[in-house]
Amino acid sequence: MSLDRETVRRLRDGMAQGVLSFPLTSFHDDGSLDADGFRAHVADRIATAPGAVFPACGTGEFFSLDEDEYRQVVTIAVEEAGGRLPVVAGVGYGWAQAARFARIAEEAGADALLVLPHYLVAAPQDGLVAQLEELAARTRLPLIAYQRGQVTFTAASLRRVAAIPGVIGLKDGHSDLDRLQRLTLAAPDGFLFFNGAATAEIQARAYATVGVPAYSSAVHAFAPEIANAFFTALRDGDDKMVDRLLRDFYVPLVELRDRVPGYAVSLVKAAARLRGRPVGPVRAPLTDPSPTDLADLRALLSAGLDLVGAAL
Repeated sequence: MSLDRETVRRLRDGMAQGVLSFPLTSFHDDGSLDADGFRAHVADRIATAPGAVFPACGTGEFFSLDEDEYRQVVTIAVEEAGGRLPVVAGVGYGWAQAARFARIAEEAGADALLVLPHYLVAAPQDGLVAQLEELAARTRLPLIAYQRGQVTFTAASLRRVAAIPGVIGLKDGHSDLDRLQRLTLAAPDGFLFFNGAATAEIQARAYATVGVPAYSSAVHAFAPEIANAFFTALRDGDDKMVDRLLRDFYVPLVELRDRVPGYAVSLVKAAARLRGRPVGPVRAPLTDPSPTDLADLRALLSAGLDLVGAAL
């Protein structure tokens, strides 16, 4: 069995058993990397049995890490995973810089790469495909493309992407289910799809209807009890529990998240700190929540934990 096929198998098996975990990157109060804090955080996440761990991605503030910090973060995640579950590291910017991060991730022992949307410029479909071709030619690690922001694939382009040796899947952050259905139908058998919408649980039911049940969970970074309870309820068809968690926790969380740009990460980090996790502050250009928003977050987190019988 090829390396790519084995990685696909492990990811598919993991997706069936739990959410995809995107750990936070820990910083000291002065903004420097807190490697020990990150190790503790990622070990705690792995202990709650996610399907895979994705270090140094959007929730992990990839955009703010230098190459040495990135190496430390990916290495720690690989060490803590210990081969028990796949480690998929984020890479990004243009393909030349993405290739530099890919080499680091490969040396650190990552199993695959999530290719984050490229920097700044809009690009035609040929360019989006070429970006992945250039990166795939420069790494032995399997690639998962991520369409979000200015990256959107057509069905025709997705066929070309899926034909690139080493590209094994697509993470979708657009939530355009009409387009996504066309992509899933255009893809070859075995190609992986992930729901990567912000606060993906909100749309998990809808994604599942077009054949994309797997999803990333930012909530897992601070409340795995809630994330796992939702995953279990959705998998088992417990619509009453799914509705309750959506109505009383996830929808209010999204409303709080939408108050300030960047809260999709800042609130997650703040919630982890409320639970005593050593993740530290966010780095600029993100900002930590205001006192008012932090108080609302605390109340919402307490309510969510009460729903699943866990303590703040």
